[in-house]
Amino acid sequence: MSIPQSGGGPIESFDQLAELLASGNKPKDQWRIGTEHEKFGFLKDTHAPLPYAGARSISALFAGLEARFGWTPLREGDNTIGMTRNGANISLEPGGQFELSGAMVANMTETAAELQSHLDEVRTLADPLGIGFMGLGAAPQWSGADMPVMPKGRYRLMTDYMGRVGTHGTQMMYRTCTVQVNLDYASEADMVKKLRVALALQPVATALFASSPFFDGKLNGHKSWRSRIWRGLDDTRTGMLPFVFDGDFGFQAYVDWVLDVPMYFVYRDGKYINALGQSFRDFLAGKLPALPGEKPTLSDWADHMTTVFPEARVKKFIEMRGADCGDQAHVNALPAFWVGLMYDQTALDAAWDLVKGFDTQTREGLRVAASVSALQGQAEGVKLIDLARAAVGLSHAGLAARGLDEQRFLAPLVANLASETTQADRWLAQFNGAWGKSLTPIYEAASL
Repeated sequence: MSIPQSGGGPIESFDQLAELLASGNKPKDQWRIGTEHEKFGFLKDTHAPLPYAGARSISALFAGLEARFGWTPLREGDNTIGMTRNGANISLEPGGQFELSGAMVANMTETAAELQSHLDEVRTLADPLGIGFMGLGAAPQWSGADMPVMPKGRYRLMTDYMGRVGTHGTQMMYRTCTVQVNLDYASEADMVKKLRVALALQPVATALFASSPFFDGKLNGHKSWRSRIWRGLDDTRTGMLPFVFDGDFGFQAYVDWVLDVPMYFVYRDGKYINALGQSFRDFLAGKLPALPGEKPTLSDWADHMTTVFPEARVKKFIEMRGADCGDQAHVNALPAFWVGLMYDQTALDAAWDLVKGFDTQTREGLRVAASVSALQGQAEGVKLIDLARAAVGLSHAGLAARGLDEQRFLAPLVANLASETTQADRWLAQFNGAWGKSLTPIYEAASL
């Protein structure tokens, strides 16, 4: 999840809220790729989740990253809760999931190199300590009680609120991992088309990257339990955003939706002030109960925009949010898939033609089908395997048109389509076969 944002000074005009999104408009030659992935840390001898403090811990890794690799610590009070270097960030999810938010780079080769460097650095520190990391969409065995709690004020507030507004919020916070990509847009019209394609094809990403068929030590009946969790979390701030497909959608309509999402907090002087359930509209009027008489800054608005979690979301870029984390090849394949669709106009136009006939029921049905059945899912007569083949084909063509040999990063998706299986299907086959219905082997099998 996000670190405190730097959006700017006092909000003096309502128009500034949409203007912040419009400030993300960039000419095509300035479009970049920002990849984020989360992974579960664990102790190799016990398979227990990695604690925050101690000789073998997140804190020990942070200290090594600072001393040996030049990362600068980000602190909340006395605790290091993240690291930064050259435009990239390492941050912590609530249960200690270790997240790399990569720098905005020019092409897929640079993204892959950044990921390799990060994993090499982490392994250099982790291996001597008997620490491992695995790439899966959901923790296969750990219970909620097993999970460490990171020392971040934002998460303490969210944990309490999640339990009041949905059934799966704390599962998402503490026991899931994803891979995401942030991509640019040229204009409001470009943002609209890209967001519509991103939302409509997010079930394809869920299906292709499904890797979470286990939870609480047993089968969960879904191939992406992480995706299932998002459907039982908080309907006010999640989902497929049907209003995005309305004819008048644009920056202002997105702003209006975010304004109506209840607040979590306000960040002041290194502390998170409880504003749970309060209204940003009241904040704009100087009537926020948490800070009576005070009005927000653009940084407060930027923070609030990080507390909405639709399947694809807008900040000053578009963030694709539908995929489970997986092995290294899949982590690279996720940004490649979306870059091919979004950064070539012919591919983007064709992708829109592919999905523009879908109605709200079809899009939501595909979302559910992807979480349950991955590539074997279907809804309203649309088969995910067929939609995925078409989307990957368009992405491949879009990457080829960029002339950078980036289409090679789609190899794991091409293989998934050829076999009509996903990472989840392969884990299930091993669980039911060679593993003898034991999940112990998954810690090594899913290691990053």
